[in-house]
Amino acid sequence: MDKNSITGLLLMGLLLMGFMYCNNQQAQQAMEQQQKEQTAQAAATAPETTAAPAAIDTAAHYGALAPYVGGEAETLTLKTPQMDVTFSSRGAQVSKVVLNKYDTEVKTVKGADGKSVPAPITLFDSETGGYSFEFMTSTQRINTAELNYRMRQVNDTTVDMTMPLAGGAMMGVRYTLHPDKYLVTMTMLGKGLDQAIPGLRGTVTMNWHQLMQRNEVGRTFEERNSAIYYKFAGESPDDMDANKSETETLTGNIRWVAFKNQFFSSVLIAKNKINSATLTSDVDKGKTDATLKDMEMQATFDYRVGQAEPAEFTFYFGPNLYPLLSSLDEALPGYGDNGQGDTDLELRKLVPLGWGIFGWINRWVVIPVFTFLGKYIASYGIIIIILTLFIKLILFPLTYKSYQSQAKMRVLAPEIKEINEKYPEKEDALKRQQETMKLYSKAGASPFSGCLPMLLQMPVLIAMFAFFPSAIELRGQSFLWAHDLSAPDYIFTLPFSIPILGNHLSLFCLLMTVTNIIYTKINMQSQPTQSTMPGMKWMMYLMPLMFLFFFNDYASGLSLYYFIFLLTTILQTAAFRWFTNEDKLRAEMMANAKKPRKKSGFMARLEAAQKQQEALMREQAKQNARRRR
Repeated sequence: MDKNSITGLLLMGLLLMGFMYCNNQQAQQAMEQQQKEQTAQAAATAPETTAAPAAIDTAAHYGALAPYVGGEAETLTLKTPQMDVTFSSRGAQVSKVVLNKYDTEVKTVKGADGKSVPAPITLFDSETGGYSFEFMTSTQRINTAELNYRMRQVNDTTVDMTMPLAGGAMMGVRYTLHPDKYLVTMTMLGKGLDQAIPGLRGTVTMNWHQLMQRNEVGRTFEERNSAIYYKFAGESPDDMDANKSETETLTGNIRWVAFKNQFFSSVLIAKNKINSATLTSDVDKGKTDATLKDMEMQATFDYRVGQAEPAEFTFYFGPNLYPLLSSLDEALPGYGDNGQGDTDLELRKLVPLGWGIFGWINRWVVIPVFTFLGKYIASYGIIIIILTLFIKLILFPLTYKSYQSQAKMRVLAPEIKEINEKYPEKEDALKRQQETMKLYSKAGASPFSGCLPMLLQMPVLIAMFAFFPSAIELRGQSFLWAHDLSAPDYIFTLPFSIPILGNHLSLFCLLMTVTNIIYTKINMQSQPTQSTMPGMKWMMYLMPLMFLFFFNDYASGLSLYYFIFLLTTILQTAAFRWFTNEDKLRAEMMANAKKPRKKSGFMARLEAAQKQQEALMREQAKQNARRRR
């Protein structure tokens, strides 16, 4: 059995095991759902308990807060140009957030004319998310989810929810909207609580849950970029694994916790600090075509019972827009470093731009250029093309240097061929290498000088790879046939599914692949020794095909960028070849080869190492000859 057959059998075995695992998971989920339905049915048909014991339990458990248990919940919606925020008197919480300037790509609603239109982004509502607070006394636990506050709209941006208590005491929450920043400040109110609720402790637990909704066409990247982020004071933000279910327990001075989607986030920012938090991200729980993963936070923070404002937090409900997130520090005065020397919230890092040099390129070059062009040009497809040409202009000296190096190597092809013919045997490999390096040294060529410019271009290409899937500016922006530059531009669906590729094909990805193959062919024709490495030749043609599989599900804006980048490189190569007189270049190099040339330190060390290796090989050959005698 050959290697390919064994590999095929292994792949089939892995696919079969994956199929069996998926079936098993579906069966378990079906059983759990059935058990839930049976439990609900049993509860519905169970005899009702008498009301008197329940009233006694409520009064005993909630004490002064008992009058606010139960009752009909009221809702109130405050509107700004950016978002509609709905509040519920039940638990004094934000029950729904709708972003007015952004639409989902996967849901529709009926418009005023009865036609279907894209639905606006709903970050969460009472069915998919919510939060509550748990207060502890010396004898009991009080959960605000069971309390019905009195709600009053103060003005267009402020709403108060209070529970007046005996003796002039009061417990409540005030919400204030920041109209232009997607911020909602939550200030806890209190008066005489230590007297009204004996034994009330100075810490509160917040339970926050959100079933992350799907908003984008490209589910793969939306799942990959949806995760829980958090930041400790004095440290850089960190995140949980987006690809698996896990739980993390944090202890210390926590500045904020974010439930982050690919392009939108819900962030809880503490004015003082969060003492501890248990974060859970479940990629399977509740996962459907409309949802991605389930996120939960259970956090504790200080509650200063004797003060009129025992605690304060601010929610950010909005887009992952880099300039906007960078400006939130100024919009939240007083949310300082708390003695940790950290005055930067670093919410901008909710936009993943890559680590190290890749992030620097995006932060200091790509985003400023992108933002500047966006002020004057409406089409983001045109902006991508201009950005590509701008980057190619910056890289022009490196590209030209790389071509000149290839040209020098190419004009030396006859001499290299003579050396190969003079030393054809395998045993002559070292001598052949020495003669080739000697030729390069005399003629002023280097096989490495063409590689360095290409390596210096790689950080820019990788930076673009990180930027485009995170650029919300591209979301919903059309260009030519692409409906959304932040999503794949599928042009047709295959009647079958191909592993990794799927059952869709992206046109910009196909154009990029074809252009990449053409560029590979042109580049290989520029190599003087490409005919001696047939294996490498096929490997070079295989890489563009691998990119087709890899980029087919990526943002069409990224494929457009690489397509224009490769197309421009091909045109540059043609222009360089047109203006480069290779006969004149060869004559100059041959003249250089005849001149006495001082060896560089590197070449001297290389020749010394080669001579030492050659002497070692001769000694080994002599020893082998003696053993055979």
